[in-house]
Amino acid sequence: MAKKLSQLEATAICGNDISSSCLYVSALAIGYAGQYAWISLLIVAGVLFLFRKIYGEVVGALPLNGGAYNALLNTTKKSTAATAAALTVLSYMATAVISATEAIHYLSVFFDIIPVIPATVVLLLVFMCLTILGIGESSKVAIGIFIFHLISLTLLCTFCGYYFFTHGFETLLENFRTPVEGSITLALFFGFSAAMLGISGFESSANYVEEQQKGVFRKTLRNMWIVVSIFNPLIAFLALAILPMATVAENQEALLSFMGGTASGDWLSVLIGVDAALVLSGAVLTSFVGVGGLMERMTLDRILPKPLLKKSPRNTSYLIYGLFFLLCVSILLITWGDLKKLAGVYTIAFLSVMVLFAIGTILLKVKRNRLPRPERATWGGVLIAMIAVIAAIVGNIILNPSYFYIFIRYLIPTLAVVFFMFYRTHIIKFLMQVTKKNFPENTKFTRWIYRNSFRILEKINNQQFVFFTYHHDVETLNTVMQYIKDNEPTKRLKIVSVLQREEHLQRQLVTDIEVLDRAYPSIAIELIEEHGDFSPEKIKALSAKWNIPINFMFMGAPGEDFPYSIEEMGEVRLII
Repeated sequence: MAKKLSQLEATAICGNDISSSCLYVSALAIGYAGQYAWISLLIVAGVLFLFRKIYGEVVGALPLNGGAYNALLNTTKKSTAATAAALTVLSYMATAVISATEAIHYLSVFFDIIPVIPATVVLLLVFMCLTILGIGESSKVAIGIFIFHLISLTLLCTFCGYYFFTHGFETLLENFRTPVEGSITLALFFGFSAAMLGISGFESSANYVEEQQKGVFRKTLRNMWIVVSIFNPLIAFLALAILPMATVAENQEALLSFMGGTASGDWLSVLIGVDAALVLSGAVLTSFVGVGGLMERMTLDRILPKPLLKKSPRNTSYLIYGLFFLLCVSILLITWGDLKKLAGVYTIAFLSVMVLFAIGTILLKVKRNRLPRPERATWGGVLIAMIAVIAAIVGNIILNPSYFYIFIRYLIPTLAVVFFMFYRTHIIKFLMQVTKKNFPENTKFTRWIYRNSFRILEKINNQQFVFFTYHHDVETLNTVMQYIKDNEPTKRLKIVSVLQREEHLQRQLVTDIEVLDRAYPSIAIELIEEHGDFSPEKIKALSAKWNIPINFMFMGAPGEDFPYSIEEMGEVRLII
């Protein structure tokens, strides 16, 4: 069994992504909110505090890899969950490419002979190889980068604070006397919209929660929130305290390095530049680790091709990381490293994932309220957080309308791949009909099309699914049948009742299954009486006995008195 990640290891992996935001988000917020940027960043910290509870509730109730995808998969239609997954993969692609490109840009300041595009490809390749070696090895690199980054930021804030107190308050006062375009409210709104990019990476921990030790996930959320809440507003305030507003605008791309040089000389400027290159590289690692957990879960659920699950000698899904590397390189070459185009994809995709996660929380409360969870977000907190993120999406579209169109251009082919897998049986049947109408039936080509199409359909539809029932009535069982019919291409279903040795199937259940068997003629229903305790061991035993993966087994949401956690039950899906 693979070693689970400790609090420091798990925090470092996602923390490098979210903490790297201070390198650009303070300057970005000042550009839109001026002297009130630090307030906008404090509002972002408030919204993130609400999302701590939201993520804590959902992942606490459903502690499986996948983030927003997992939340929606267990509360609504599989197609909705697939959309969330596509958005998340798109977000990770853009994050990886932006972070890698920016890291190389920072390095090119010191070594101007570095060719940016080839070097970016090499950096992506390095982190692909690192993740193939294993998440444990990746975490050691992440810890080193994360600790160095926190030390660098602490030194920067200390020296900037000292410079501020020894050189007087005049710069800060002059900045606060600068007129704001429009109203203060509008400035705060646009500053907040831009600054919401500073919480990218917060969703990553949920995508590899199964690799974390018990109880670590909620601590990673707390740790990320502390880092963002302290450093982002503080750096924005210190920038306004030691630099004129015009100087901030002129040095937006490397603001922190300029602040370090102003406060303490070249050594601190160089240190921050090196730190920026390292932590942005760490954000690339976060993308690989996060997308690995997500795409593996999608593959297990037949949303991506099964061969992607092939393992390396170190038990890592090397084909998933290889595919993600190729996707990142393709988007890099298509945009030729144009950060504005990449930001257009990144902004809307990331914030859309946050909205979908909030929606998943609402559905969890409504449809799975009986499901045990270590904490619960309040209804008010969920709604405020969701409205805040929607407002940030609107604000970003208003600020950069072209970003939305760029995002749509990249989203459509991503969704096309995902939904091709989701609706592949319908597509294959459609192609067979087209072939039948447009080509003679007895040609070699037609026979080849039919033979291979039938073989693929038979392989897909012969996958058995299992639903565990205990005294469910016909109405509930019909809901189960409807879900399976709409979401899973199969013709075989086992409905299993796990009973104590002295118990037997109720006659009413047998009658109900007979009714459903007639109502759904395309699905062969097998009712099975299984004796023993309904436990993780029983599920594993049945999975091995019938050769049915656990993620193809369904159950109703358990109540507070259920003796096992959902995590212990493996990847059994909740559908009622």
